[in-house]
Amino acid sequence: MLTGIHVAFIGGDARQLEVIKRCIQLDASVTLVGFDNLESNFTGATKKPLTCDVLKDVDALILPIVGTDDQGYVESIFCSKQLQLLDEHVASLPSHCVVYTGMAKPYLKKLLASTRLPLVELLDRDDVAIYNSIPTVEGALMMAIQHTDITIHGSQSIVLGLGRTGLSMARALHALGARVRVGARRQEHLARIYEMGLTPFHISEVRQQVTNADFIFNTIPQLLLTAEVIAQMPQSAFILDLASKPGGTDFRYAERRGIKALLAPGLPGIVAPKTAGQILAQTLSRLIADQRKAPGGDAT
Repeated sequence: MLTGIHVAFIGGDARQLEVIKRCIQLDASVTLVGFDNLESNFTGATKKPLTCDVLKDVDALILPIVGTDDQGYVESIFCSKQLQLLDEHVASLPSHCVVYTGMAKPYLKKLLASTRLPLVELLDRDDVAIYNSIPTVEGALMMAIQHTDITIHGSQSIVLGLGRTGLSMARALHALGARVRVGARRQEHLARIYEMGLTPFHISEVRQQVTNADFIFNTIPQLLLTAEVIAQMPQSAFILDLASKPGGTDFRYAERRGIKALLAPGLPGIVAPKTAGQILAQTLSRLIADQRKAPGGDAT
């Protein structure tokens, strides 16, 4: 239970609604900032403007997946006004407050470093990333089917990276009957790919591997699909870049060659916002509860 804990939300999208519901169910005191246009009302939650006074007794501050932009603006689809998190807002937070977000840009990290407030980046956690790989893979398969005229079964499919998303992507493609090759750098990843019954290759060989590819799914946030690599692909190839912005693809050159290439970060919040929100709600509610138990009040 979160009885006696004040949780404040600043901005967000449909995923945040699941987290808000969970916090209310667990008896937290909930303040919503940037939810002015939200049609549904949450019994037990209070809508307030972004002021220092509102934040002075907050135990847990929850920001959207992308906490702030480079100027401190916080995105909220439920508010027509701009929300900007400033020094004075952070300074008003109590010293035991923990700030939660999906990923933090330099602006937010610098803002919090000056106050030494703990920052938890949820997408860095293995549990959240693995759970999120489920809607990511489902969304990726949906997009691949929508944007091509062939079946995944029997296709020549390449996955770049065997991280948490890459592993789930490769496994799903294999289950659907694709001929799957996976590019990785680490020897243990290449061994795992082989153990899974897939074809491994070192990422440095990507140029040679793409010559007959039907689908290329990139999960590595580094420019790997360069013009030189894309030049070797058949024109019918489809690239789906699942890495965080700006991705790992030369989209300009792909368009010039007539190859369809799409950047699709954040698929969980697009294709399955309720499920993605429930994943966040489960993790956040546990972290906030643990925060109260931990020495010094820090989340672990």
